Amino acid sequence: MINHSNENTLLDDANSYDVNKELMGLISSDFVKVADQLKEASYQIRKRGFSEFPVFVASRRDVPIGQILIAANELENLWNYKASFVDEFVQRELIGTNSLELWKENYKKPDEYCCLFVVHGDFAGFVYIPYPED
Repeated sequence: MINHSNENTLLDDANSYDVNKELMGLISSDFVKVADQLKEASYQIRKRGFSEFPVFVASRRDVPIGQILIAANELENLWNYKASFVDEFVQRELIGTNSLELWKENYKKPDEYCCLFVVHGDFAGFVYIPYPED
């Protein structure tokens, strides 16, 4: 994960070649089970004016970010999914205020991609997964 401590930034490099392919496989296979619900939640977060930048926290253990949306085993999924948005990441200093614009520039279209903040073992980073085609 790219972490520029001099800028207090956390960038999307999770889809880079450095990410463990096994981890991406685990996330992707679980994601398809909850994709429709996450896509609808993303739409509602944006429609209701909470944020133009929804982020879903995916983890197998409890992490203190976001509000639970889909608990593990709720839809035959193994991961917990919490709803959040970029403002919480800035408040918790996971994204530095000086780097917010750069983060937003790298944010992918929320109607096409799900922005996941994945926490697994010693990995924590943003991963963009395309929603399945209808």
